[in-house]
Amino acid sequence: MIPIRLDIQGLYSYKEKQTIEFDKLTAAGLFGIFGAVGSGKSSILEAILLALYGSTERLSDRGEKNSMVNLQSDLLLLNFEFSSGRNNAKTYLARYSAKRNSKNFDDIKPAERSFYEKVDGNWEPISSSAEEIIGMKKEHFKQTVIIPQGKFREFIDQKPLDQAKMMKELFGLERFDLQDKTRTLLKTVKEQKIRLETQSQGLEEFSEQLLTEKQSQFKELKKQATEASQKLKTAEAKLRLQEDLRSKNLQLLKFRKERESLNLQRPEIEKQRQLHSEFIKAKTHLRPVWEQIRDTKAELEKYKVSVIDCERFKIELAKVVADLEKEEVELKKKNQERPHREAKIRDLKKVIEIQNLETQRVVANDKLQDLQPTIERRKQTQKTLEAKIAELETEAEKISSTDSSFLANLLSWAKDWKNLENQLDKLQAEETEITTEVERINQKLETLQSTIPANLGSLENWESTQKSAIQELEKQRDGVIQKQGLAAHVHLLHQGEPCPLCGAMDHPNPLEGDGAVDLGEITQQIKSAKLLLEQIQTSKSTQSELRFHLENHQKNSAAKKKDLQQLRENLSSIKTTLAKEGIGSHAELLTKIQAIEHSSQSREKLIQEVKTLRKNWDAERVSIEKSEKELQQAQLKLQSVLSSISAKKEEIRDMAFCKQFFTKESSQIQAAIDKVEKDIEEALQSLEGKQKHLREKRSVSDKNLADLANFTQLRDQRTEKLELLSLKYNELKVQHGFLDEERLIQLFQHSIDAEKVAKDIADFDRKYDIAENRIQELEAEAGVADFLEQAFQELFSSFENLKINAETCQNQVLLLDQEIQEAISKLAEKKNIQANFAKLETRESYLKELDNLFRGSGFVKFVSSIYLKELCNTANVRFMKLCKNRLSLEIDDNNTFWVIDYLNGGKKRLLKTLSGGQTFQASLCLALALAEKVKALNQADQSFFFMDEGFGALDKNALRVVFETLKSLRHENRIVGIISHVEDLQQEIGVFANVELDPELGSQVSYSF
Repeated sequence: MIPIRLDIQGLYSYKEKQTIEFDKLTAAGLFGIFGAVGSGKSSILEAILLALYGSTERLSDRGEKNSMVNLQSDLLLLNFEFSSGRNNAKTYLARYSAKRNSKNFDDIKPAERSFYEKVDGNWEPISSSAEEIIGMKKEHFKQTVIIPQGKFREFIDQKPLDQAKMMKELFGLERFDLQDKTRTLLKTVKEQKIRLETQSQGLEEFSEQLLTEKQSQFKELKKQATEASQKLKTAEAKLRLQEDLRSKNLQLLKFRKERESLNLQRPEIEKQRQLHSEFIKAKTHLRPVWEQIRDTKAELEKYKVSVIDCERFKIELAKVVADLEKEEVELKKKNQERPHREAKIRDLKKVIEIQNLETQRVVANDKLQDLQPTIERRKQTQKTLEAKIAELETEAEKISSTDSSFLANLLSWAKDWKNLENQLDKLQAEETEITTEVERINQKLETLQSTIPANLGSLENWESTQKSAIQELEKQRDGVIQKQGLAAHVHLLHQGEPCPLCGAMDHPNPLEGDGAVDLGEITQQIKSAKLLLEQIQTSKSTQSELRFHLENHQKNSAAKKKDLQQLRENLSSIKTTLAKEGIGSHAELLTKIQAIEHSSQSREKLIQEVKTLRKNWDAERVSIEKSEKELQQAQLKLQSVLSSISAKKEEIRDMAFCKQFFTKESSQIQAAIDKVEKDIEEALQSLEGKQKHLREKRSVSDKNLADLANFTQLRDQRTEKLELLSLKYNELKVQHGFLDEERLIQLFQHSIDAEKVAKDIADFDRKYDIAENRIQELEAEAGVADFLEQAFQELFSSFENLKINAETCQNQVLLLDQEIQEAISKLAEKKNIQANFAKLETRESYLKELDNLFRGSGFVKFVSSIYLKELCNTANVRFMKLCKNRLSLEIDDNNTFWVIDYLNGGKKRLLKTLSGGQTFQASLCLALALAEKVKALNQADQSFFFMDEGFGALDKNALRVVFETLKSLRHENRIVGIISHVEDLQQEIGVFANVELDPELGSQVSYSF
């Protein structure tokens, strides 16, 4: 996880929104966050934890949340942008917000937490939690990525079980917890065995002998089934012939019965045939004329009524048009006076415009009187500023200008000179100390080498030889024990009785005890040999550690010498450059810088004062130009107003009428104008409305006259048409024989369905013809008319008996064949079950052995202890450097941390016995090692490590060593951030953020860049 940006608002002392630009800080590899106690430094880590996991280190999210929110803020808002995942390739945003209850100040509403992922430049919400995104719980995050204040030694103080649990959760060691999986497999195998045993018991009845017997029975039954099938086919052919005759006899009876039924329906069908003929004739020839007569009568009545209405409307409309024409004449007379009245209105509007222009003339004249004195006063002030500027410029020219780049170079050289001298002194002291330590380790190695026997040469050979000697002694001891045990039972052997061990009846040479060999003496030799082996192994471990320390010191010594050479070259280069400028010492350099800075400050002050005066002069000049423009505009405005007043007076046509209005208010004049204009408009609208109404009435009258003529013509046409249709109708009645008018009307109104009746008649004729034809055909066919049902039933009964016999034989064959196939399948299944059962017994024995090995999570604890030991070895590389190879860390089989004190003969003591500074160093090394393992686990090219405080317990020398260790992490793609108020660290770290607590604004963040 790499932080990118953090926005804080309303958390603890952060009243206003502050942004921590982590991407600029982490670019340096090592950065710091500094500030006084209580400024809000630690709140930055609290904000990260709160955004990611929903709770802080000091207060929980529930119950104490109201104490998180700043007392002068109503909103707590955190936005934390960071990268995570494999190689930190994905960018995420964690957001946390909480608001105060507007009705209860002490009540904080439930917080809202959400996560977003940047996809194609856009933030998309995701449902993942911080544990899923980062890959670790909050407790592990505080021990491997961000270590809050006061929690630095939390990992060391954990109990062994908690440490093992942390290793299990952090590195996924639960994959080594195979106990449940093994038991599940074992349970599955047992269940499979039970299932196979049950299946095997169900197959005991199947055997090869039973299969042979059934195959013999199958051959005999198959022969019987073939004979029965042949008899059945012969009987079936005879039965099919009789079934065909029986079917045709039934058809003959059916058609005879249908013919009798149709003969009973014939009288009704003939009656329907007659009615249908008359209905079709009346509908086709007479009904169309009858319907035309009915429609013509209805139209004639309608046109008679329309003619009467149009004659009445003609009289009424003539009266209305006459009245409207009279009113139109009166309104035209009134509108002829409109041009004269409109001329009066135009003159009055000119009077109002002249009054407005007089007001503008007074305003313009007053503005001219105000602007002229102001312009003169500002011109005098400008002349005074010009004189002051000239005086200051002359004074500034007397002081020589300073080369800013030269001054910057001098300042840089002065700082580098001092730093290089301090670093040289430190490195020389360290190099001397390392050389002394190398000589001491070499002496220890020579002393250790002198204890090795001359013929063996090395501790490895000595250890191998000693192990072989111990094995030989143990083998000799076991032989003696066996002989003594067997000799103790020799007295139980009797000639002719079986041996309890081998069962032999003859005992020619019974074993006798070896009294020459003393078992106690061999045991003592083995004990002494093992004690010597432990001493050899201890010496070997000591030799390995000394060689490791020697190699580290030699590498450090070479690096220190290289650094010393580089520092000397850099210092010599600075002195050579300064000598060219006539500077021979650091004191002369400081004096030169002070003189240049003083001269530069004086000249800069004068130049700044001149700039200020010039700025004031420019402001006055702009103000004068603006006032002069306003004066010109006022003069032009006054002339324009006077010209407009003269022109408006000339435009008035009836001045005698308008003189009386010049003394009145503009509002009174406008009221008179509005009243006359309204009267003119009303007269015009009345005339237009009356003319429109007159046109509409004339149009209605003309339309009514046209309708009257049209309806009169249509009435006469319908009368003539009715007479012709009546004559034609009477002729058709006589022609088609419908003399009874009432019978004809009934036919017109009859609801008979002609198509259905015609279809019923046709269906009757068709059915009768079919029945008659089929009866003749069937009676002519041989054997149909004289068919006997009793003979057919006897033949059918004989066929059914043969069929049952054939089916019985066939079913017995099929059943026996199925039993044979089942027996073959079951025998094969039985063999397969027996083979699988043997495999399961073997697998069960293996799984029982594994279950004993993995019982009680013992394998997980074993793997966890390996991870802790590897973590301890990784931490030792830095810890031994920090403590100058005087101490190293070790962890025993119970996961308890120990310290090996090399100043006291390599004795072990508990880690808790270290001083505060040494405990901090050990905690730092373990935390860095743990973070390094997590980095490798997450497959990240970079990792981030952030610590809060912890440096106050270190002296200056230890602080320098810790700082150098942190700087070296930059070469390992490690980003390290620290929070501290220690001034020495602030001077060493070039890139940092500074947090200050403002009484009004709250915590404020600034940067060194």
